[in-house]
Amino acid sequence: MKTLFYCLLMSIFFSSFSSTNAQEAEIKKIFTFKIDRDIDPAMNRRVKLALEDAKEKNADLIIIEMDTYGGAVNDADDIRTMLLESEIPIYTFINKDAASAGALISIATDSIYMAPGASIGAATVVNGADGAAAPDKYQSYMRSMMRSTAEAKGRDPKIAEGMVDEKLEIEGVSEAGSVITLSVSEAIKLGFCEGEYRSINAILEAQGLQDAEIIEYEVSHTEQIISFFLNPAISGILILIIIGGIYFELQTPGVGFPLLASIVATILYFIPYYLNGLAENWEVIVFVAGVILLAIELFVIPGFGIFGVLGITCILAGLVLGMLPNQNFDFEFVPASQLFTALLTVILSAIAAVSLIFWLTPKVNKWQAFQTITLASTQQRTEGYTSSFYKDDLKGKSGIVHSRLRPSGRVEIDGEIYDAYSRGDFIDQGEKVIVISTEGTSLKVKKLES
Repeated sequence: MKTLFYCLLMSIFFSSFSSTNAQEAEIKKIFTFKIDRDIDPAMNRRVKLALEDAKEKNADLIIIEMDTYGGAVNDADDIRTMLLESEIPIYTFINKDAASAGALISIATDSIYMAPGASIGAATVVNGADGAAAPDKYQSYMRSMMRSTAEAKGRDPKIAEGMVDEKLEIEGVSEAGSVITLSVSEAIKLGFCEGEYRSINAILEAQGLQDAEIIEYEVSHTEQIISFFLNPAISGILILIIIGGIYFELQTPGVGFPLLASIVATILYFIPYYLNGLAENWEVIVFVAGVILLAIELFVIPGFGIFGVLGITCILAGLVLGMLPNQNFDFEFVPASQLFTALLTVILSAIAAVSLIFWLTPKVNKWQAFQTITLASTQQRTEGYTSSFYKDDLKGKSGIVHSRLRPSGRVEIDGEIYDAYSRGDFIDQGEKVIVISTEGTSLKVKKLES
């Protein structure tokens, strides 16, 4: 009997040892990255790129270090889907907080580990303006995602749903009137956490994976450049260049450089937001439509009216909307701080651009480089310049209308026929007129009052 007991004990020991060695043999590369701020289009893109990088580097295991209070539901859903579809096993290490969208993402992974004092839950959907609970249609969608995700990973769907629905009462877990937020011990007890550890290294040591190669996700130079241009201060400078470039090009058409600067600034402004899922096609179209409307107002329609106002409005609207993660003009889940930052950036940049234009315009004409590509001075008659085809002594002379002025036509003065135009009045044939200006290719006249 004693011999049988020792044989059984040795069998268990060698079985455990062999399984550990097998695990070590299977997992040689461990890829890690962080979800350590709000869930938004930028984080959505970071997770997508990180998962692609892990696949390219043939990682055997992915560990996400989580510390977030949540964010946009649509981006959380995208991330959840990517994690569920991953062929590589994924662990989550909750380093303090996995609230709201963070809870959904954590539940979508194969194993969850938590640091001392960490928590998971409180996934009620709130709007971005004041933090109040969103309408029930959004809560219903979030509840269904939490349930289905928990079921997919073998966790209790009822508890996952209770993290969203405060009306749901689960015996021994929660009472009606409060959503579920689990501490480390509660999460372990209810199957939402595999263990409490102080770090990722501690997790790896506990599983005998301390000798595995650790690959930390590094943001590429391209992504660093994109992040640089997403800075509101840089966006503000680009907006200033966009508006200033459009103005100077419209004032001196054909110069080219202001237009080129504006186009480059527009590309650098919209592409980073577009790649991060913020700027959409229709928002770029709104901006371009604004530029076209403004050009029509300045070059086709005299004065400044509805086309000019619409053009400026569309330009500013396109710049603001391109910075925000709105869904088809729905701002319910856009954080108030983000909306305020976008509006403030565009408005202050527009004011700065207008101020710079007024300050810079008189100075530009004095620049030697600018004088080589455009006429920067006024050609005065006293300097020998003239645009007149007629002698000065014609000014003040009277004559009669030879062919009706409407407002252009011809007049007869001292038996000679001259091209002429009025100040906008229609003057019939035979009426007496007086010459008030000889500059240009036609005489400027007005009706001679008797």
